[in-house]
Amino acid sequence: MPSAIPAAGQACAHSRFVVPVLAFCGMVVAVMQTLVVPLLPHVPELTGASPGAAGWLVTVTLLTGAVFTPVLGRVGDMYGKRRVLLASLGVLTLGSVLCAVSSDIGVLITGRALQGAALAVIPLGISIIRDELPAERILPSIALMSSTLGIGAAIGLPVAAVVMENFDWHTMFWASAALGLLDLLLVLWIVPESPVRSPGRFDLPGTLGLTGFLVGLLLAITQGSDWGWTSGRTLCLLGASVAVGLLWGRFELRTRSPMVDLRVSARPAVLLTNVAALLIGFAFYANSLVTGQMVQEPTSTGYGLGASIVVSGLCLLPGGLAMVALSPVSARISAAYGPRTALALAAVVMAAGYVVRFFTSHSLWMIVAGATVVSSGTAIAYSALPALVMRAVPVGETAAANGLNTLMRSVGQACCSAVVAAVLAHMTFLAGGRSAPTLHAYLLIFLIAAGAALAALVATLFLPSDRPGPGARRGRSAKRGTVAVPTSATAARESA
Repeated sequence: MPSAIPAAGQACAHSRFVVPVLAFCGMVVAVMQTLVVPLLPHVPELTGASPGAAGWLVTVTLLTGAVFTPVLGRVGDMYGKRRVLLASLGVLTLGSVLCAVSSDIGVLITGRALQGAALAVIPLGISIIRDELPAERILPSIALMSSTLGIGAAIGLPVAAVVMENFDWHTMFWASAALGLLDLLLVLWIVPESPVRSPGRFDLPGTLGLTGFLVGLLLAITQGSDWGWTSGRTLCLLGASVAVGLLWGRFELRTRSPMVDLRVSARPAVLLTNVAALLIGFAFYANSLVTGQMVQEPTSTGYGLGASIVVSGLCLLPGGLAMVALSPVSARISAAYGPRTALALAAVVMAAGYVVRFFTSHSLWMIVAGATVVSSGTAIAYSALPALVMRAVPVGETAAANGLNTLMRSVGQACCSAVVAAVLAHMTFLAGGRSAPTLHAYLLIFLIAAGAALAALVATLFLPSDRPGPGARRGRSAKRGTVAVPTSATAARESA
């Protein structure tokens, strides 16, 4: 009996570090999404690859992240979230090492594909938090975990820019590998395995169908501007993805243990949350894509500031810091007024940030201010989305449902990338002897992104009320306004 006391005390001490460790894992994974953006213009000369092949360093990460996030979320629900979390971090580390040891474009693309597959760490972390933490700690913890997707993306750009300016470019991949290994060790030491399991068998046909649908759709979206939106290749991919998607949906509705429970996903509370996630992802990514490019445009354009790659990356750093600071604020808003209210507020803040950007595009400090406002709204939105998802799905499907929600954000980012590329490519003029996007091209992107944020607001307003159901009332904390989410003990009972 005496020996049990230190063990319990050690477990209690470790539990204090579960959220920081999971959040650190989330940030490392999110950094991988934007790590190579400053490197892209230099990849052809560094590797001998064509510019089209260099673009795949971003595209392949998006594809593997979109495919593996819902799949690994479902696998985690069935076979153990910590186990799948460790596997994802191992894949991230392996991908980073591949990129660090080679300058061959094929190896680099393979490594980036492995890095993208680790995006499932974020929904897995959210699910572990729901299962393991007491009710009063769940909302602020999932708010921080979900926000890491934006925080890491904002931090990755300036960090990569600094490395590019001062070190060999392989250094950032060695650093990524070291961080991935550190994540593995921390999870092994600190994070417990969740006892909650989702019954059923793994849906291999559903997984293959989802993979085919997503790969076809996202390839058409991301490559459409290069191939031509009316080209045979783009139209064939879109048509094939729609056909595969319809067959996949029919199969999923008939199988006993589907990869994605479409009946649950079709509930207004889940469907509208995922629509809002797609639109928020679109609005957020426009901020990341155009800020650096806009301030780097030469002064000969009449609006560009001729900033260095490091300065352009640092423009997004205040936004990343704001996201860290605002994640607990978002949790308090969700606790007091409900996550639906928090998401609506976030959409308004993001739209307001783009209004600021529309009218203040000639001043570096006002550009930074506008970008920070958009990032602040993103922090509140990314914190509220998983709370909305968890209120609407069974406990045993938490990781899969959050994986699908994260997927919708990624699809929104892919759509944003295609729209931004098309606008900047078609609205150009000659400046200083070279072709450059016009100021109106950037202003149009701000208007489109603001429109996406307002569309997310509309979807949010149609969500069901934040009034808790019977299960939530049973688990409501004594503190007024706290939104209760089942923890591992109640989850195990409900699953039984």
